[in-house]
Amino acid sequence: MQATRLDSPAPGWRHVAAQYLALTKPRIVMLAAFCALIGMLLASDGWVPPITMLAGLAGISLLAAAGFAFNCLIERGIDSRMARTRARPLARGELGATGTIVFAGLLAGVGAGLLYAFVNPLTMWLTLATFVGYAVVYTVLLKPATPQNIVIGGASGAMPPVLGWAAVANEVTAQALVLFLIIFVWTPPHFWALALYRVEDYRRSGLPMLPVTHGPEFTRLSVFLYTLLLVATSLLPFLIRMSGWLYLACALALGGVFVGYAWRLWRNYSDALARRTFGYSIFYLAALFGALLVDHYTR
Repeated sequence: MQATRLDSPAPGWRHVAAQYLALTKPRIVMLAAFCALIGMLLASDGWVPPITMLAGLAGISLLAAAGFAFNCLIERGIDSRMARTRARPLARGELGATGTIVFAGLLAGVGAGLLYAFVNPLTMWLTLATFVGYAVVYTVLLKPATPQNIVIGGASGAMPPVLGWAAVANEVTAQALVLFLIIFVWTPPHFWALALYRVEDYRRSGLPMLPVTHGPEFTRLSVFLYTLLLVATSLLPFLIRMSGWLYLACALALGGVFVGYAWRLWRNYSDALARRTFGYSIFYLAALFGALLVDHYTR
């Protein structure tokens, strides 16, 4: 009679590679790359040189991926307590700390090297500062310390269009800072909509998220007020003559829908509505920047 093996076979390289890829949060990296691409195209009067575009997007994406990998490492204990994140490889114990540090370090090194060699030093230093801001300042210092973590830490998430702009222009202009400001103000209503329907997850995690520390009603009001501020901020490209009437019309239409979601979220809350608001917030940002790009090339 053949003995039964109690030990499981070692996972194949494809499985391991998929786990490391999951650490980088690919969908968020893609959104960051999209915002960086918008910054590149808006900074250019024509088309961006292919080497600048490819190396710039690769370098920015790799450093963003490294930051997310470090974030997963630092928060692996928190992730294991939350339904939304407990399936992440580090939370399940499928990957180790040493391998993750080496992996993230390689991503960061290659990304920085690409930016320095093929783009410009300014973009490299700004992207490294963004990496430190997210992986250390936000994840280690702010997130466990204050319910305003997502507001202050949103500065790191708002940097991709600035990085893309710097890659082409080799400077940071007022127009680049306007793009930064739009994402900075967009981040709180986007993230708090998620936190509202995931409030029990955050309560278990021990993180001082706004719905936990100040309650759902205060958070819903905050979402509405920040959405009003976001719509006002989205008009800045038109006001500084960075864009034209096409963008203005799109910004008002998109913002009007967002305000409608935020108003209903404040006055007549449901988890389903919070999910739809969160989903629309992602569409809103992509459509707003898309409108800005179309306006730029059709004026």
